[in-house]
Amino acid sequence: MAERKIPTPMPGFSLLRIRRIGICGTDLHAFAGNQPFFSYPRVLGHELAAEFVEGDAPGFVAGEQLTILPYFHCGACLACRNGKPNCCSAINVFGVHIDGGMSEYVLVPSTALVKSQGLTLDQLALVEPLAIGAHAVSRADVKPGEKVLVIGAGPIGIGLVQFTQLAGADVILMDTNDDRLAFCQSHFKVSQLINPTCQDAVEMLKSFGSTDMPTVVIDATGNLQAINKGFGFLSHGGRYILVGLQLGEISFSHPEFHKREATLMSSRNATMADFNHVISAMTSGSIDPLPMITHQMLFDDVVQGFNQLSDPSNKVVKAMVGC
Repeated sequence: MAERKIPTPMPGFSLLRIRRIGICGTDLHAFAGNQPFFSYPRVLGHELAAEFVEGDAPGFVAGEQLTILPYFHCGACLACRNGKPNCCSAINVFGVHIDGGMSEYVLVPSTALVKSQGLTLDQLALVEPLAIGAHAVSRADVKPGEKVLVIGAGPIGIGLVQFTQLAGADVILMDTNDDRLAFCQSHFKVSQLINPTCQDAVEMLKSFGSTDMPTVVIDATGNLQAINKGFGFLSHGGRYILVGLQLGEISFSHPEFHKREATLMSSRNATMADFNHVISAMTSGSIDPLPMITHQMLFDDVVQGFNQLSDPSNKVVKAMVGC
């Protein structure tokens, strides 16, 4: 763990004191050396809750709790001009492309600050991962009553489940980990569960509700085998949304995909509108993501404890670092 000087505030930036850091799959993959869009050395941390120290962000006062939109965009490229700063061609994601929040103090663009609206520190640190799910559900244009398959029962999958439920859709959750499935059934009211390692996934999908296949399939695993198999779970005219990310090349049968007139799309990061949607859903009580926090650790324990977070025997769903 290295000592760094407290950053000096400058115009357009604000100094924050970090209070909570959520550990996500991106961080664990980066630590293991298999995360795309990554260079080393890198300070991790983009799921953050912080206190405002000083800066020129209008409406913020010293000591105020907040979170940040960690996708720093250029504002000038075609994606930005078209209202899609989440996939800016020159994007710098805090804790991915540039050093992130695993520091006591950080300097971030004042435009990235997001009001807490009364949320707790733990809730604030969950806004970003939940916004990933909210953005994907929005991309998929999920409608009430639709049959939606979410593949992956990790934190991103849980966010997808919650916002799919909020959209009024009929959600099915698939994972190869029975403990994760049971956790989601117990804490997030998911009753339609599939473990494809011991069940016939296609037959199970037909057995839930109507015999139709899902009109929306969303992958949150980032696992190449799972992504490739997901094409076979899609209805004719359906939409397949890739949230999980991996290094290999996906492959699928062109005739099978073509005859379905299916839509394939990626979902990257989130927007300020997604953040506001998540905060509104939490403050209203429409969703409660706190049960996903299964492990807590102090900042001083991260170096020794980080490897344990990816050990399946520890049954980590979401780890939260407190500073």
